[in-house]
Amino acid sequence: MSKSLNRVKRALEEAGIPAEVLEMTEGTRTAEDAARAAGCALDQIAKSIIFGAEDSGDAVLFITAGGNRVDAAKASALAGEALGKADAGLIREQTGFAIGGVAPVGHLTSIRAWFDPRLLDFDVVWAAAGTPRHVFAIAPDVLLRLSGAQKADFTA
Repeated sequence: MSKSLNRVKRALEEAGIPAEVLEMTEGTRTAEDAARAAGCALDQIAKSIIFGAEDSGDAVLFITAGGNRVDAAKASALAGEALGKADAGLIREQTGFAIGGVAPVGHLTSIRAWFDPRLLDFDVVWAAAGTPRHVFAIAPDVLLRLSGAQKADFTA
């Protein structure tokens, strides 16, 4: 089992969250793929979008509904600094995850994070569990609390 997947499982267990991690044989690299595999609505996919903060060099996380896009100007305003595309090296170094499998929990380092209120419209959302093939279901209010994210409007 991958180290990334183990970190996510451990984060959920340590928080007392009874989340079952599922392996999706067809992969879940995109929100559309994940929704199809999980049999849920597109917006029930909690995407973990990482930006690179241009001044601090930090990875910054935006957890958004599958059908939404992060608005770069709104995201930068929330972060208090310009945000740009995060490269694979930054993402791996600061979160411990590879692109396509970034989970909203279980990061290697503490991360500033914001949460799309659209996700709270559902009883259950699905998030990446550290690999491009693993997902877990969780109540969105629990995910908001567990991720340490701040609820905010940052979508286009």
